[in-house]
Amino acid sequence: MPGRLVTWGWIALLALGLAAPFVVYPVFAMNVLCLALFASAFNLLLGYTGLLSFGHAAFLGASAYTTGWALRSWGLPPELAVLLGTALAAALGLVFGALAIRRSGIYFAMITLGFAQLVYFLVVQLPWTGGEDGLQGIPRGRALGLFPLDDPRTAYWFVYAAFLGGFWLLHRAIHSPFGHVLRAIRENEPRAVSLGYDVARYKLLAFVLSAGVSGLAGGLKALVLQFASLSDVHWHRSGEVVLMTLLGGMGTVLGPSVGALLVVALENYLADTGSWVTVITGAVFVACVVAFRRGIVGEVRALVRRSFTGGKP
Repeated sequence: MPGRLVTWGWIALLALGLAAPFVVYPVFAMNVLCLALFASAFNLLLGYTGLLSFGHAAFLGASAYTTGWALRSWGLPPELAVLLGTALAAALGLVFGALAIRRSGIYFAMITLGFAQLVYFLVVQLPWTGGEDGLQGIPRGRALGLFPLDDPRTAYWFVYAAFLGGFWLLHRAIHSPFGHVLRAIRENEPRAVSLGYDVARYKLLAFVLSAGVSGLAGGLKALVLQFASLSDVHWHRSGEVVLMTLLGGMGTVLGPSVGALLVVALENYLADTGSWVTVITGAVFVACVVAFRRGIVGEVRALVRRSFTGGKP
């Protein structure tokens, strides 16, 4: 039964993705996909490894600026530019993670926040980033040299294919022996050490994978919106991804995507309310935390288990 549910989940994800550009504005759908991938990457750390990072915006933003510069100034094809941004984010993850995993808890979170602020300072000061104006006028180019991404629906299929690739990679990692070790570290790290696992190595691998997929999301976001801004590297973005993960369901595969959809939809459709959008988003967050302790997807999953599988929530 669980395997069948997973299969139906993938079918539903594919169906929703294929229908999305015909139901909503493609740019909105692409923005949701980018942030859903970002939140899913963050969930690998928080939900499955138990590591709270306050600096994940550094990977999203660094990749966005790198991808944008590669497209605008070097004229690289979009797929190579996005891969370059992803590679840089993974490299940053390797450097930051190697230092951050030496500590745990709030100390780990503060170290990641410090690194993110360092990236933010560099983005403000470097001449090619555009400073407070951001990196604007990023061309979308042609995917594989054939498909013009200036067409919104063509761009959507490109972003959707990349999203599925990144999402599948995270799903595969979570449900592999590697993912089971991450859960063991989250639940009881001393016991994992006593069983002979190199906990530091597994944490670093999870950090690098999370950073790399976050970079993929950032590169796609720059391609979609055709600009990279300081908001992509600001600590507010790191807090926003925590909100998405908790709303949707920490430690669930689909939860962060649902949380990202909810947050982006609120920001988009309530934009006319001005500063009230922040108040409303906060109220929704409080309501979801009170009503859905496991997050939206977590509660739905528990209900399905109780109703159909007889398992405990």
